[in-house]
Amino acid sequence: MTRKILVTSALPYANGSIHLGHLVEYIQTDIWVRFQKMLPKEKVAECWYVCADDTHGTPIMLRAEREGVTPEVLIDRMAWEHRRDFDGFLIGFDSYYSTNSPENREFASLIYQRLKAAGLIEPRVIEQFYDPEKAMFLPDRFIKGTCPKCGARDQYGDSCEACGATYAPTDLVDPYSAVSGAKPVRRASEHYFFRLGECADFLKDWTRSGALQPEAANKLDEWFSAGLSDWDISRDAPYFGFEIPDAPGKYFYVWLDAPVGYMASFAHLAKEKGLDFDEYWKKDSATELYHFIGKDILYFHALFWPAMLAFSGHRTPTGVFAHGFLTVDGQKMSKSRGTFITAESYLRHLDPEWLRYYYAAKLNGSMEDVDLSLEDFAARVNSDLVGKYINIASRCAGFITKHFGGKLGTFDHAAAVRVEFESASKSGGIALAYEERDYGRALREIMRLADSANQYIAEKKPWELAKQAGREAELHAVCTTALTLFRDLTLYLKPVLPRLAEQIEGFLNIPPLVWADVWTPLPVGHAINPYQHLMTRVDAKKIEAMVEENRQSLAPAPDAHSQARHAEHQQHAATPSPGPAGHPLPPAGEGTIALDDFAKVELRIARIANAEHVEGADKLLRLTLDVGPLGTRTVFAGIKSAYAPERLVGRLTVMVANLAPRKMKFGLSEGMVLAASGDQGGPFLLAPDDGAEPGMRVK
Repeated sequence: MTRKILVTSALPYANGSIHLGHLVEYIQTDIWVRFQKMLPKEKVAECWYVCADDTHGTPIMLRAEREGVTPEVLIDRMAWEHRRDFDGFLIGFDSYYSTNSPENREFASLIYQRLKAAGLIEPRVIEQFYDPEKAMFLPDRFIKGTCPKCGARDQYGDSCEACGATYAPTDLVDPYSAVSGAKPVRRASEHYFFRLGECADFLKDWTRSGALQPEAANKLDEWFSAGLSDWDISRDAPYFGFEIPDAPGKYFYVWLDAPVGYMASFAHLAKEKGLDFDEYWKKDSATELYHFIGKDILYFHALFWPAMLAFSGHRTPTGVFAHGFLTVDGQKMSKSRGTFITAESYLRHLDPEWLRYYYAAKLNGSMEDVDLSLEDFAARVNSDLVGKYINIASRCAGFITKHFGGKLGTFDHAAAVRVEFESASKSGGIALAYEERDYGRALREIMRLADSANQYIAEKKPWELAKQAGREAELHAVCTTALTLFRDLTLYLKPVLPRLAEQIEGFLNIPPLVWADVWTPLPVGHAINPYQHLMTRVDAKKIEAMVEENRQSLAPAPDAHSQARHAEHQQHAATPSPGPAGHPLPPAGEGTIALDDFAKVELRIARIANAEHVEGADKLLRLTLDVGPLGTRTVFAGIKSAYAPERLVGRLTVMVANLAPRKMKFGLSEGMVLAASGDQGGPFLLAPDDGAEPGMRVK
């Protein structure tokens, strides 16, 4: 039966940049799709790859407000950035759309109304925390307070980072709004719940139908044993999203309309290409639907999403493929170590196909975490791609151009390597490994064949044959055979290295390679183009430069204005300089604290959104700080002697974000900014390196 396939990756959130952790998924998916598209049409008639920006929710709304733009302007900017990064890594979407689309509104409303008609939507009055200053209900992650289990301060409203406990936001001790700093109040509101528990029997069968990896199905058994909770699918205004039909002031929770974005993106593509949308999404469809996701969102994709689809009259996924997290050098990605690397930064320093190859070599179709060892990354690329694969062409192509006018001769059918390559093509093992997403197994087999090809060249020694009269035919056959083997290796690697494969197709003067070309010798007399350098070795210095670029540093970085003011403020050197927010600093050695006490201090990156003089104050400036997801804070800082207010606006600095608000004569100060001073003058605001963003935690 000819297959028709629709493939998706999880939707990146429009509130942040693409980083190397995200790329594990998109590269994994792209390789699988490219493999499917290389297969004969009688096997795979169609394979479409769709995705979209996930654009709704409170974080988007608040960030847009801080930046003084509409949410629509913000998500358009982020969509451009995401597309740029995906293009840079050669991710070949057939449609990259947005959840803030008319198609998504239509499908989200349709699914909701069908679930409601089936008796699976239930309104309930619940109590939530409400920010009286911002006049909004607060999502769990925008409420902070003291953990009710261990007493750790400044923990989020759903879980404690110190002890790992989970709880309801209303259980927090001394809660406060992370948006305004105000003390939240409890307020009742009617919400809409999807009765997921009513779908448990269906989901138990579906999760054991073969649609999930065994380890994923086992994980879901734990949730079934604990009992499935009904799902709150509504949020109160103000909220950036779609209003629920017949429920003014109530909006679909972002996680309801986000997966619906798969349908919307395909509907957009179907309209462009003249495809039949219903053929892919109708109940009992014969087409195939696959979702590639991270294991952290398995609950949504293996419980909520199939239940939403099944009980609204749509087909369910054929497969949900979950992958693990990315670690770098065996540890979580870290901004302080420079290993929280953005896609944009990587592309400034390194070849995207190097990372595609390295990730592929690590992926095996399971939920295991993937480790990016930067040292191993360089060694593997240099050894496999440059030392083994490209080496085949670089050692033999020149002889074809120099001695035979760029035309190939006869293939050496007596070579033992012929049998090895032909056997690999007939066994289908490499194709099966790609199909099963076991890319590591595929690449090991491909590199084994590359070793055999290099061994053949080493035994035949074309560089010596070229010096010996009367052995031209043998030289011609050896180099022709080597380049034919190189062509086959390129075909096998094309899903992983699409741009390099295209360059090699141009060098070999052949049409785009498809899977049916495996073990089809190039004809005698076929003309190739002169060989040009195809790939360089990884330079360790470029890796170091990339890491350094991404390292979050707290080293003081005074601007030119600050440096110019040094001499002017020399007279203040003998006077104790004000510390954060004007509070005096103790002399060195006094007032020491334990490490545990210091760990309680929460330092965050902040952008100075506004700075102004304070009437009646000789030393103070009033700073309005943008602290990312924590919102804006007002801080009074004793830095008037060093800075003109207009020169501060737009600068990044570091603040103490969890200091209790302090009532001052001039108003409420909601934190401290960090400054340094000494014999060379001051105060000088501390400033992070380029790449830091408001709200980042300083560690």
